[in-house]
Amino acid sequence: MNRLSIVIPVLNEAPNIVAALQALAPLAERGAQRIVVDGGSSDDTTALARPHAEQVIAASRGRASQMNAGARRAEGDLLLFLHADTRLPADADRLIESALRAHAWGRFDVRIDAPGRWPAVVAWFMNRRSRLTGIATGDQAMFMRRDVFERIGGFAEIPLMEDIDLSRRLKRIGRPACLAARATTSGRRWSTHGPLRTIWLMWRLRAAYFFGADPARLAARYADTR
Repeated sequence: MNRLSIVIPVLNEAPNIVAALQALAPLAERGAQRIVVDGGSSDDTTALARPHAEQVIAASRGRASQMNAGARRAEGDLLLFLHADTRLPADADRLIESALRAHAWGRFDVRIDAPGRWPAVVAWFMNRRSRLTGIATGDQAMFMRRDVFERIGGFAEIPLMEDIDLSRRLKRIGRPACLAARATTSGRRWSTHGPLRTIWLMWRLRAAYFFGADPARLAARYADTR
């Protein structure tokens, strides 16, 4: 079995990081490597993470640069990039191993952890759109063979849309394995700002990126809206 390295970029995740890493403990017992990459937290994220991760390192702030730094420290042949507020299916390592026998990369379907009916509707559209377009997002826990990641040069170190950019380049190698097993992501962003407002914002930002907008300006708009 190929070893799986799980790269988790973090910034001020003290309330969540222990639970996130403990949820990965069964995978670690089967050989997976957990790499926490801190982007300059001002809380106790790194101290809390150290007892529960194989590696805790620091990198320049920015999800893309943090994930690239984690990938450089990875010992596995398979890479998984995981948000700190996303939980994997129990057999994620086996599903990834199986999927990457026939594909260069892939992602999970997503489930949004929030009350009400809207999370299931939003998640259905996200998963359906991803299947149709071959584009994955970070919430879907993207995974790939390490040699493929290195061949395409890793994440573009841009402040937003790094997952979309990576998906576009990976599609030149092949379409993703779209696993029906679900990664569960926190609904805190959706609940705070409302589903319709969040959907509208993300579609506007993605459309602007598609038509060539500067990711730095889009990141500033995203931060202002949040």
